[in-house]
Amino acid sequence: MNNKLQHIDDSYRIELIRKAIHFCSLSIPIGYLYVDKSFALMIFIPLMVAFTGVDIARHYYQPIQSWFYKSFGWLLREHEGDKKRKRLNGASYVLVSATICVLLFPKIIAVTGLAILIVSDLTAALVGKRFGKHRFFGKTLEGSIGFFVSGLLVIAVAPKVEQLASEYLVGALGVAVGTVVEALSIEIDDNLSIPLTVGLAMWTMYHCFLPALNIYARG
Repeated sequence: MNNKLQHIDDSYRIELIRKAIHFCSLSIPIGYLYVDKSFALMIFIPLMVAFTGVDIARHYYQPIQSWFYKSFGWLLREHEGDKKRKRLNGASYVLVSATICVLLFPKIIAVTGLAILIVSDLTAALVGKRFGKHRFFGKTLEGSIGFFVSGLLVIAVAPKVEQLASEYLVGALGVAVGTVVEALSIEIDDNLSIPLTVGLAMWTMYHCFLPALNIYARG
């Protein structure tokens, strides 16, 4: 029993370290608020290429593989270290998501979707791992509640076009979509699926219900 509890504590401690690193990527949406799209892409694209390049190389080139696993192997989740499926790690997916979101969405939606990914996915993981007892799709109800509530907090402070009450509702519905996507545990990595589905949901709702607003006013 003590060994089992120790394993749980160690696992949670490693998850805290992972999420602390993940939280640092909040600098991506915050930084994007203050620069234009072209400048952001000048930063994101080279970083994405560098990170994904090393990530792919670790699966095929032994010297890089040895260095990578010696340095970062303890941080990888089981599916990220699967040598048969050859998946990218979370950091690579965050940079891929950031690049795609900046390319596809207006700034206010890209910033909101990426911030929800970072804050709410972090919250869901920590709450679910520590307090999760009830299943909700592929995750826990407690973790999903943590995702939704923290997502609403992100919406409260995220940039808007005109700060209309309806914009907050659009954001809340986007968070609801992200909550379900996160809980479904689909094959696509959360770092990619969450910001893209939240962004697409918000973009669609802005166009359908608030067509008079210029969602590109801030970039």
